[in-house]
Amino acid sequence: MGEKTDKGEKMRFLLVEDSPELARSVHDLLSLDGHGVDWAATLTEAQDCLNATQYDLILLDIMLPDGDGRRFLQDQRRAGCDTPVIVMTARAAVSDRVDLLDSGADDYITKPFDFKELEARLRAVLRRRGGAAQTVRSFADLSFNPLTATVTIQGESRDLRNRELRLFEILLGAPDRIFSKDQLCDRLFSYAESVSDNAIEVYVGRLRKKLAGSAARIETVRGLGYKLTAERISG
Repeated sequence: MGEKTDKGEKMRFLLVEDSPELARSVHDLLSLDGHGVDWAATLTEAQDCLNATQYDLILLDIMLPDGDGRRFLQDQRRAGCDTPVIVMTARAAVSDRVDLLDSGADDYITKPFDFKELEARLRAVLRRRGGAAQTVRSFADLSFNPLTATVTIQGESRDLRNRELRLFEILLGAPDRIFSKDQLCDRLFSYAESVSDNAIEVYVGRLRKKLAGSAARIETVRGLGYKLTAERISG
């Protein structure tokens, strides 16, 4: 399903959300990881997208201008659509959440939500649907498994801590792309967190140590930011 690279790491998501601000934020978040994202502001637009494209996952709001997202989900399931769906809802009552799962949702997330939680739920749903084997990604001479939070270099498995993992996911999503410190801060920290001026340098330094001995390099582009590159291996 969806448009993937030959290593399977690229996904195509359908985002059904009528708030332009939230839609833009989620779109930018997923696009930075190299995924394709189509945005539908209404259920009619969502149906048009589904008629034209196969998706790896749908992010679905419940309150849409032209109808109830829950009924839309039920209709999709009755029509045989088995694409994973995560519902974004402001309803926090247990009965509402149970109703969403019974309607065919694979998971839900309550608004307002932290983007790190959204990413974790995306990984969990895709893991349940697709199996862990598809998640392993290769770059240069290493392999990376985001579900086990490990990189394997020359047969040695190395654990990545939370923000090391997230930083590597960001850089690996777009090799050779320069990410500014501000972009990385926005992705690594929530708005409520107090972040020191050298926080990004600290995590880049830690990640570099974890990648030591491989051909993967995090380059500092003076005045601009950081990028992930692959060093050529001679001989």
